[in-house]
Amino acid sequence: MTELTKRRSRRRAGGREARAAVRTSNVASQAIWPGISGGRYKPLSDADMSRIHEAALGILERTGVGDPTQEVLDLVLPKGAVVNEHGRLCFPRALMEDLLARAASEFYVHARGSRAGKDDMHCTKDKVYYANSGTAVTTFDAETRSYRPSTLKDIYDFTRLVDRLDNIHMTGDTVLATDVPQDYEHDMSMLYAILAGSEKPSCLTFRTREHIQDAIHLFDLASGGEGKFLEKPSVIFGGCPIVSPLRFGRENLEILIDTAKMGLVCDLAVPPQAGATSPAPLAGTLAQAVAETLSCVAIANLINPGTPVVFAAWPFITDLRTGSFTGGSGEQALISAAAIQMGNFYNLPTSVGCGMTDSKIPDAQYGLEKALTFALAAHAGANRLCEFGGMLGSLMGCSFESMVIDNEAAGMISRTLRGIEVSDDTLSVDVIHECAIDPGHFLGNAQTLQYMETEYVYPSLLDRELTDTWEKAGRQDMFERSRSVVDDILSNHYPNYFGSKADEEVRSRFPIKLPREVMRAG
Repeated sequence: MTELTKRRSRRRAGGREARAAVRTSNVASQAIWPGISGGRYKPLSDADMSRIHEAALGILERTGVGDPTQEVLDLVLPKGAVVNEHGRLCFPRALMEDLLARAASEFYVHARGSRAGKDDMHCTKDKVYYANSGTAVTTFDAETRSYRPSTLKDIYDFTRLVDRLDNIHMTGDTVLATDVPQDYEHDMSMLYAILAGSEKPSCLTFRTREHIQDAIHLFDLASGGEGKFLEKPSVIFGGCPIVSPLRFGRENLEILIDTAKMGLVCDLAVPPQAGATSPAPLAGTLAQAVAETLSCVAIANLINPGTPVVFAAWPFITDLRTGSFTGGSGEQALISAAAIQMGNFYNLPTSVGCGMTDSKIPDAQYGLEKALTFALAAHAGANRLCEFGGMLGSLMGCSFESMVIDNEAAGMISRTLRGIEVSDDTLSVDVIHECAIDPGHFLGNAQTLQYMETEYVYPSLLDRELTDTWEKAGRQDMFERSRSVVDDILSNHYPNYFGSKADEEVRSRFPIKLPREVMRAG
C-alpha cells in the first residue's frame, strides 16, 4: 500500500466544521508526509557530472588536503592514502572509486520516545526532510525588531517550538548559547536543552572530541537507559572538518575520526566560498567542494568501512563587489542544487545549507530568497535541507516567527515535490461528464470530498480571505500572524522529555546551565 493510499484509507471523523478546524490547526496534512522524493531538478547534465567527478578525483590525487594530523595519517596511510611532496594527504583515484562503491547509501536517524518509529528519518539519496541547525549568534526580537545575543534559553525555546511544527523534521543547535562561554558547560547544556525540548531526531556538533563520551551518556538518559542510544542513534554529528581551500580543521577532523570509529552518522559540512576560498567560476567551486567532501567520506570509510556519512557539500556564494557572503542569491540556489545532484551521482544521502536569506526581517526579500533556495534544493533531492527554520541575516540571526513561516513553506514545497498522480480515478473522465451535465459544478461531489484532504495542503498562515474580510480583521500580515502562533506555543508547551528521574540524574552529573524555572509556564 502506498503512502498516499494509506492516507486516503483513514476514516475521517466529523463533518464540514470538523474538517475546517483541522485545516486551520497545527496538525500534519494528509496531502504530504516526511521523506517525499525529490531529484527532478537537474541543473547539471550527465556529461557535466562526469567532468566534475573527474576534476574532483584529480584534485584529490594531485593536490590533496593540507594540514593532516599525525593521527589521521596513522589511520589512513596503511590503507592506501599517500602523502605527496608538499606534505598533503592525497587519495589515489582507484582508492576513491573503491571507497565510493562501498559507501553507505542509506541509513536511519531515529526519533525517541513517543515519536520513535513514526518520526524516524530514512536517509537516502533523494528523500527530502527539513532540518534545523546553524548556531546563529543572535536572536531576532519581534517586539523591538532588532537582534540580541542568543542564549541557552533560546536553544530550548527554538527546540520546543520545532517540537510542535510538523513540517520541520529535525532539531538542532539553531543558535549559539553566548551566555555559556565555557566549552564543556556549553556543550552539555546545549545538548540538554535540545533533548529536553523535543524527541525528534537531532543534528548538532561539539566544540571538542573530549565531550562526545559524556554526550553519549546524556543521549542514553534521554533514550531510555544505558546503551539505548547506540542501538538506535537519534543524532547526526555535524561539523566542518575542512577549512577551504583544501586544508583540515583539527577539532572537527577529530570529531569525524571518533564518530566514524563508533559507526555514528557524520555530517561533514564543507563550505567553500566562491571567489574567496574557492574559484570564482561556479564549476570550479563545485569541483573543489566535491573534492573536499569526498576526502571526508574517504577518511570515514577508511577508518570504518560502510560507516554512514552524509555528502555535505555546502558551496557558498560571495558578492564579489564587497567580498561578503550572500545566502539568498540565485547563484546560491543554483550551486546548492548542483551540489545535491553530485551527491545523488554518488548515491549518497546529502545535506545542504539553504534558506539562508540575506534579509534581516521576514519581508518581501525574505520570501523571494527563501522560496528560491528552498524549492531548488528540495527539487534537486536534498535528503536534508539544513539551516532551514528561521534563519535571517546571512546565517547571523534566527527568528521564532520566521521558523513558523518556514514550517508553512515546507508544507507547500512538499506538495510540489509529490507531483501529480495520474490514474483513471484522478483523470476523472466520468465525474467530469456527470458534473458538466448536472449540476454544472463539482462542489459537494463525492470525489471532491474524497480528495479535498489528500490532494491539497491548507496553510494556516497564508491569507486567502477577501480583501474586505482582511481589512475588518485588522489588516494583519504574515509576520503578525506568525507571532500569534509563536506566542501560543511558547506560552503553553514546556516539555522535558527526560522525565523527572532522568532529569535529576542529568543535573546531578552535568553542569546544566538551563534553570528549571524557564522550563515551565510563568
